[in-house]
Amino acid sequence: MTTALVVAVDGPSGSGKSSVSRATARALGVAFLDTGAMYRAVTWAALRAGVDLADADAVARHVRTVALVVGTDPAAPTVAAVVEGVETDLTEAVRTAEVTANVSAVASVPAVRADLVLRQRALIESACLAPAAGREPGIVAEGRDITTVVAPEADVRVLLTADESVRLARRAHQDLGAADAAALEATRDAIVERDRVDSRTTSFTTAADGVVTVDSTHLDFDGTVAAVLEVVARATGGRA
Repeated sequence: MTTALVVAVDGPSGSGKSSVSRATARALGVAFLDTGAMYRAVTWAALRAGVDLADADAVARHVRTVALVVGTDPAAPTVAAVVEGVETDLTEAVRTAEVTANVSAVASVPAVRADLVLRQRALIESACLAPAAGREPGIVAEGRDITTVVAPEADVRVLLTADESVRLARRAHQDLGAADAAALEATRDAIVERDRVDSRTTSFTTAADGVVTVDSTHLDFDGTVAAVLEVVARATGGRA
């Protein structure tokens, strides 16, 4: 690959966009950006600071003060926040139930989205212009707004989706280690509600013009990664 490659991947909760995007980035030898982790990190910071999440102005003001350090190695992506001058690794902390339950409230604030979109674009540009040693110039970036707002001119734009029942089962296995009736019901509320709230500010169920839909309902993980890589190969004429 001689020129930078940007692959943008969006999709509803439980579609597998994070794990599939990481594997795609590893296969292509480029960086990986989990934009959702950035929203989770500023949510963690707001909760820690006791910010009233119902006060959009207060949330936006606080988020602007939070410095994020985002690691884009697809083998071990990380996210940290600089709090009171100390860099705190949040890679695990941002996955807690408390953060998950509150991230949509923070992410739905337009000023927060505008702030983080600028940071995300800067990370994408850095991965293209100054890749880490041993890595090809380029990035696979996933998350809300990626295909339409953050990187609408990406070389490849993918909407990764699957039937709701499949997405629920995958997330239940991931979060609860089971996909029985109780686990599915517990997961349903989280996924359906989060998608409902997020859909107020961004569209991630219908592919925009130029965005290729990959439906993984009947694909396993490796098959889904292969399908995304095939989209990349077609879009780039095999240069990736």
